[in-house]
Amino acid sequence: MDARFVGIADLVEPPPVAVVVDVMRAFTVAAWAFSQGAEEIVLSESLDDAMALKARHPDWVTLKDGPPAPGFDMVNSPGLLRSVDLRGRTVVQKTTAGTVGALAVKDASMVLCASFVVAEATARLLRACKSDTVTFVVTGENGQADEDLACAQYIACRAAEAGADAAEFLHRAAKSRAAAELAEGVREGVHPDDIALCLEVDRFSFAMVAALEDSLMVLRPAPSQADDAAI
Repeated sequence: MDARFVGIADLVEPPPVAVVVDVMRAFTVAAWAFSQGAEEIVLSESLDDAMALKARHPDWVTLKDGPPAPGFDMVNSPGLLRSVDLRGRTVVQKTTAGTVGALAVKDASMVLCASFVVAEATARLLRACKSDTVTFVVTGENGQADEDLACAQYIACRAAEAGADAAEFLHRAAKSRAAAELAEGVREGVHPDDIALCLEVDRFSFAMVAALEDSLMVLRPAPSQADDAAI
């Protein structure tokens, strides 16, 4: 498998298979939302679009980066989300980097959204699809976020069935700028456990697949499967 690592701005055309990585915190939050029973996550283009969806569907749950805001039910924090009952609910998510990256590759044949908590399930799905080339979209810091790059490289190693010690990749993520900003309170809407929750490897057994449904980019969990299973 030829693994390519690019920032959002480096995307020229839709790749065949894209893995969009946001460790701190969009796609850690998304995985927690599914673990709490969410049926689907709509990845929103903008805060205004998210609020418009909420107006049309009052029972949908909206979340965003930063502090609480009118029109939004929650913030983008796994620590805060893990105690919320989302059974059967649709979540609308808008973040600074993760949702932007996913929407940038919405026309790809396959779009996976990933973080450390779903690393092996994502790698297993990549092995099953047997794509010659996989484009990893490193969403943070214009493609330079080390927590996202480390996670992307770790998943690529796992997908290629190469030996990969998670510890070195997690160490890079823990020392990243994003981790420091969360720890120091630079970012708002943070729970004290957020960093630790973002650095849990394989917490969940599902991958997360995004696809266009009508005009919306919708993320859903995909159960882990054997390498030779059909996609």
